[in-house]
Order: sequence, then C-alpha cells, then structure tokens
Amino acid sequence: MADKNYVLSYEAAQEKLHRMALEIAELVSEEEVPLVLIGIRQSGTVIAEKICRLLEQYIKVKPQVISIMLDKHLPKEISLSEEIDFTGKNVIFVDDVSNSGRTLMYALRPLLDFHPRRVLVLVLVERMHKQFPIKPDFVGVSVATTVEDYIQVEIQNGEVIGAFVKSVSVVDKV
Repeated sequence: MADKNYVLSYEAAQEKLHRMALEIAELVSEEEVPLVLIGIRQSGTVIAEKICRLLEQYIKVKPQVISIMLDKHLPKEISLSEEIDFTGKNVIFVDDVSNSGRTLMYALRPLLDFHPRRVLVLVLVERMHKQFPIKPDFVGVSVATTVEDYIQVEIQNGEVIGAFVKSVSVVDKV
C-alpha cells in the first residue's frame, strides 16, 4: 500500500460500507417495499453485493442486486443483468466513484419506463467535478482532486481493498 496514495484503506472502506448500509436501513426499515440495488459495471456490483449482505441483517425485505453495463464514454447501449419491473420499488444505483455524474445520469435510462417509489444513488468515493445534476445520497468519502487525478477502487476476491488517487500525466492521456 505504501507506493499508492490511498484515500481509503481496507478498514476504512469496510467501515464506510457498513455506515452506508445502516443509513439505507434507517431510511427503508419500516417499509415492506422491495429494494433493488443496481451495481454499475464490475466495481459497483461488488459494492452493491456487499451492501446487500450488510443490509439483510437490518431490514425486513431481502434486497435484490442486479448489474448494469454501459460504456461510460459512449453510453448508447445500456444493459441490465436482469429485466425487472421497477414500479413501486426502492432503487439504489451503486457505483465505486462519482465524478462528473455522466455515468449515473445515463444509468437512469432503463428506469424511465417505470414508476419506482424512490431512486437513490450510493457511491464509495465522490469527487467534486460535477457536470451533470446527479448528487449521491449515500457517500463513503468525498475527495477533492484535480481534474487530472483518477480515483481507482481496488477490488480483490469480491471485497473492496481500498481506493487510491492516481495522477494522470500528459503522457498517459495520449
């Protein structure tokens, strides 16, 4: 870990995930409304599965986890791991890092044909470079970075290991 600029250690990541699960439980614990966690790409799905496991001990309804895949640079095609009816359900989009808000904005597209009870957003790391009107409801940690920086969330064996800042040089951009 010494060679990377970590903003979230393994222990801190686990603590943040547990805190966010408790926040969700507090919000939905009295409801018997289905809860769907939609993990964005690989890391978001791992985080959604972890949140789901944590939530199961605190809420009455068993949460469901599905994945959404989209190209964050050209999000024309969006696919869900499972087609479900979101009407009347609590839906939480889960991503590893929120930056501009673009990915989360486009991820909402599959819900436009339904009438969910509530749509919320959870991110492990929030950056402050918003270009779209998406604000996470549950945030593990907020990090002020430069536009050139990149946040990498490390996943190993289905667990969040940590998150670090990687500075992108001019050479890396080419």
